[in-house]
Amino acid sequence: MSEHKDPQQEHRLREGYERVLDRLREGADELTWDNLQQELDEAVEFEAELEEFTKDELSLLRAWVERDLKEMRRYFAAGGESVATWLGIDLSMLSRKVVESLLSIADRSVIEREQLEDDLEAARADYVEGEMAAPGRMACVHCDAIVELEGVTRIEPCHQCGHRYFVRAPKK
Repeated sequence: MSEHKDPQQEHRLREGYERVLDRLREGADELTWDNLQQELDEAVEFEAELEEFTKDELSLLRAWVERDLKEMRRYFAAGGESVATWLGIDLSMLSRKVVESLLSIADRSVIEREQLEDDLEAARADYVEGEMAAPGRMACVHCDAIVELEGVTRIEPCHQCGHRYFVRAPKK
């Protein structure tokens, strides 16, 4: 691919990105990750009908919006303060449409912050409550409490915090 950037293509992609965000803003009240994926697919399909984008351009648009929303959700799940802080810029520098879209998506994503935190813990875990496991030491991924399994046994929720996800914790 050449270094030369087509200003017209760049403008079309920027406009498409903003329209995709706008359509996501108008979407479902409860923005679960599955809802977001479905709405993102629908927004990209809409773009395909609206503009003359190549398949590659549509794939890029979808990937860019998904990447930014994932990062935003990760930031808020880690206790991030605001969209402006996440972006690292003054919101007055952005168009009102983009700001409203990001704020709306962020607000609706907060609904599932607990689910996202749970998903992040699950991603780090090798063992889940209810599974059978060989004996040994386990650590809760939420509070690091150590659980000693005496024999092959069904994993119970953490006795310390009640969470469900564990990793092996070898003796140090």
